[in-house]
Amino acid sequence: MIRFEHVTKRYPDGTTAVDDLSFEVAEGELVTLVGPSGCGKTTTMKMVNRLIEPTSGQILLGGEDIAAVDPVRLRRRIGYVIQQVGLFPHKTVLENTATVPHLLGWDRKRARDRAAELLDLVGLDPSVYGRRYPDQLSGGQRQRVGVARALAADPPVLLMDEPFGAVDPVVREHLQTEFLRLQSQVRKTVLFVTHDIEEAVRLGDRMAVYGAGRIEQFDTPATVLGAPATPYVADFVGADRGLKRLSVTPIEPADLEQPPVVHLDDPLPEAAARLAAEEARWAVVLDDGDRLHGWIAIPEDGVARDGGSVRDLARRMDAWLPVGAPLKQAFSTMLQHDAGWIAVLDGERFLGVLTPAGLHEALRRSISADSNAVPREGVTLDSVSGA
Repeated sequence: MIRFEHVTKRYPDGTTAVDDLSFEVAEGELVTLVGPSGCGKTTTMKMVNRLIEPTSGQILLGGEDIAAVDPVRLRRRIGYVIQQVGLFPHKTVLENTATVPHLLGWDRKRARDRAAELLDLVGLDPSVYGRRYPDQLSGGQRQRVGVARALAADPPVLLMDEPFGAVDPVVREHLQTEFLRLQSQVRKTVLFVTHDIEEAVRLGDRMAVYGAGRIEQFDTPATVLGAPATPYVADFVGADRGLKRLSVTPIEPADLEQPPVVHLDDPLPEAAARLAAEEARWAVVLDDGDRLHGWIAIPEDGVARDGGSVRDLARRMDAWLPVGAPLKQAFSTMLQHDAGWIAVLDGERFLGVLTPAGLHEALRRSISADSNAVPREGVTLDSVSGA
């Protein structure tokens, strides 16, 4: 969808902002451009909508050389979101959102209906917020309006320049989550500029790590964190890149252990005998539909021999996640619930449990897989116990 071919931007004073840049962004892909201030990432973005003209090279959008397209017409085909949002203070939220459709000649009803649809999509009820003015909104709400406005004319490309940088960390994380949800629905081709490595890792399908006017590495976040291409990239992503990688490494079935399983209506003596045979002290408890209910520890004081069912001693289990959730979320869930393991589900089906040891091995296996360009399931790990 977007292709840079040997693009350079050099200013009259001799400063080279971007030097011989070549890369491609696929349709529907979200690419984050990350690097320190002055590295050329914002210049790269602004050349896509011709707010800055390249000195040499070619930029293609959908196969068309943008240099041959009228800049105003080009910009109306590209959504643009900036850090300070840039809403018109004298217009309502609904009118702000409908700005580009109006410029494109849409009739009033169609433009307002589209604006209302987008406000609802970004989590702002148009019946509540549509008649408000920007100064009546919080910073996070204004950012949502900015995203809705950028999407109003259904552009194929979205440019986002530090869009969540002006809000506090809690609101920023919430906006990131909402934007990922939104992107999963609209699947725009997105260039997202940020100086925050964690934001780049969390949001990007791929990420471009900038040095001085050049891309030092262009790959998936997992690969950048697990196998930095240069010492510069390793230094930029930080010594704690293993921890950052937790956020982009999903839980897979192969990472799970299989503990004993009992059902709510199983007799306690039978459940106790089963655990004793497997030399286990606890088991996962499922209901009659094989859905997760909780867990049970069989006491040693003879209670299990006195009859009753598993239901009598079963405890609810709140520490669970769906398969595919990031390891960072698994680690956080373990800490939140003070749990030695978490249950992992596929829909309502119980798959197994993830332990701290399993989480560590999953991370090691993922890093090794990227370093050696092999699938995760093809990695064999050395361990102390196996030495």
